[in-house]
Amino acid sequence: MPCRPPPDALHARPTRRLRHAAWLLVAIALLGPSAGLEADTTQRKPTPAQKEAELKRVNARIEKVRKSVNADLERRDKLGTQLRDAELGMQNARRELESVRAQRIASEARLEELERDRAARERELSGERDALSGELRAAYMSGHSEQLKLLLNQQDPARFGRMLAYYGYFGRARADRIGSIRGKLEHLALVREKIDAENTRLKELEAAQEREVGALKAAREQRSVAVDAIERQIKTKGGEIKRLESQARGLEKLITDLRKALARAPVAKQAPFEPLRGKLPWPVQQGKVLARFGQPRAGGSLKWQGMLIGTDRGARVRAPYGGRVVYSDWLPGMGLMVVLDHGGGYLSLYGHNDETFRKVGESVAAGDVIGSVGDTGGHSQPALYFEVRRGREPVNPEIWLKRR
Repeated sequence: MPCRPPPDALHARPTRRLRHAAWLLVAIALLGPSAGLEADTTQRKPTPAQKEAELKRVNARIEKVRKSVNADLERRDKLGTQLRDAELGMQNARRELESVRAQRIASEARLEELERDRAARERELSGERDALSGELRAAYMSGHSEQLKLLLNQQDPARFGRMLAYYGYFGRARADRIGSIRGKLEHLALVREKIDAENTRLKELEAAQEREVGALKAAREQRSVAVDAIERQIKTKGGEIKRLESQARGLEKLITDLRKALARAPVAKQAPFEPLRGKLPWPVQQGKVLARFGQPRAGGSLKWQGMLIGTDRGARVRAPYGGRVVYSDWLPGMGLMVVLDHGGGYLSLYGHNDETFRKVGESVAAGDVIGSVGDTGGHSQPALYFEVRRGREPVNPEIWLKRR
């Protein structure tokens, strides 16, 4: 009879197989999802073209937010609309005036260059004329039949040949000099034409400059009228509080809408904003802090959510840290304002600018100029309003800046 294995051995083999199968299932369960997740992550990594397309969609959403803010202002606040139009008109007139001035400076430099060229050509022409005059005088003194005289007075044929060759050289040299003088005269006439054209352009630029100065003056007068009307409207303390509360609500709505618009925006790779406390440069080089975060305003019922830095009109406003422009327009209470997205949920706000130099969607590095200090938004003096937001909450911006 064949030898049969003991009963324990029969039970042991299936048990070992079951254990191996169980361990295999556990390994698959542990490795499978992570491998699948890794593959899925690799597949979902956006390409540069997809990032660019998403940025365009984000910018389009931000543009809708901007239009919504303006439409809401026009619907609810006529005086605010007048102030906005006046201050935007001032910005546009100032930009046009600066452009005309730059063109005029370039035109004046071009005119000076042409005048120098004309003076140099006239000196060259005078020298050529003097040289030709001397040659012609010498030829006249020797008579019209100088070659015939040479033939009659010379007995050496070789020397006679050489002298004829010399006279030929002199003749061609005079002809070349005459041609050179003719060319210089033509060039000088062209330079004079260019000078006349540049003078005409300069007069047109002067007239354009006068128009832009007039437009700037008219915009300033329009702003003054709007500010006076607003001040009459808020004569009472209650009126001022209501207006400040309305402006605060408008800012909160803007921040909320911007957060929604930025929800799927690609994030630029840079160091996180949070660890930079006490390390960032001030957005303006010089200035006096007029109001600090948390200080009361309008009698104490409201508090400052940022800091107000008084400084000279036109002082350059620089980004303390890199980011992307997500708003650059006029807002009630803020005037011309720039908002930067630094990633990680952090935004920084810059209000009361005289001019803004960046457009929505542009990337900025630390130290880049984004605006110039002014008093837009109906402010009483040139100053920069600087605010930092973490999520929707304002935080003390001064703790991020270097100590002065």
